[in-house]
Amino acid sequence: MAASLLLVNNGIFPITKDAEGKSLADVPATGLQHPGTIQGEGKLAGTASLFIRLSGCNLRCMWNVPGGGVSACDTPDSSFDISKNRLWKVDEIIETVKHNLGNMRHVVITGGEPTMQHRSLKELCRRLKEEFGVHITIETNGTLFDEELATYIDLFSISPKLSDSLVTEEKLKQLPQQLAEKVASAPSQKTPYPEVIQQYIDVCRNSGGEKDFQLKFVMTGPENAKSIHDEVLNHITGWEPSDILAMPLGGNHQTLGKTSHRVLDTAIQHGWRYCPRIHIDLFGDNPGV
Repeated sequence: MAASLLLVNNGIFPITKDAEGKSLADVPATGLQHPGTIQGEGKLAGTASLFIRLSGCNLRCMWNVPGGGVSACDTPDSSFDISKNRLWKVDEIIETVKHNLGNMRHVVITGGEPTMQHRSLKELCRRLKEEFGVHITIETNGTLFDEELATYIDLFSISPKLSDSLVTEEKLKQLPQQLAEKVASAPSQKTPYPEVIQQYIDVCRNSGGEKDFQLKFVMTGPENAKSIHDEVLNHITGWEPSDILAMPLGGNHQTLGKTSHRVLDTAIQHGWRYCPRIHIDLFGDNPGV
């Protein structure tokens, strides 16, 4: 049976052609007339990239927003609301990438949690390397590790979710009922997993500089710093302050306005990198950008 992967709706983005090379009717969500966007976060922020977003996640995340309110996962179609997603054959993904890659040399595998589909994902990443020679970033929550998959990855963007991201009854009460029911009914495991994160770091440190990692923490402000140390950093080795990315919570301008300066202040105090969310600055909360 041909290898397949469950992707979100419009899971390869932004694109202008289908797997047969035929032009799509709709302009990409970026508003640009050509495929591709930029990596909006992390060490490669600003790099021209094509994204492949896998569906499914083993975590359910919600945060309290400073000043009141809550923020649920900003990619619901890859976590707790997957009704419109579909199965793609790896061959179809490869052909779609071929017709949209252009001069881009970076492909980002994101989710959800991509490593949940590690068996078919290994096949996809192997072919991306062999057929296009692209740089591959994988965005993961750092709860699962596959040694063979890791051989094809150039940058591990690890975003451990801290205890403040756990779903609680109090947080659920602040969501619309229908959304709260979807979040509450979705399965989830505990996080973080320092021993798994250490496996990613070790692969990079033993690669002779060919692989890199970043630890990207979703933060609301200085209150998160102690948890970052207590839950993750104190239990792993091989990292430098420049590997720690302090990323403000928020999938839209309104929430980022409440968190950005607080997180910036914390990053400077600890010598960490502040991680802007350039795609939100440019495109707002639109999906597929």
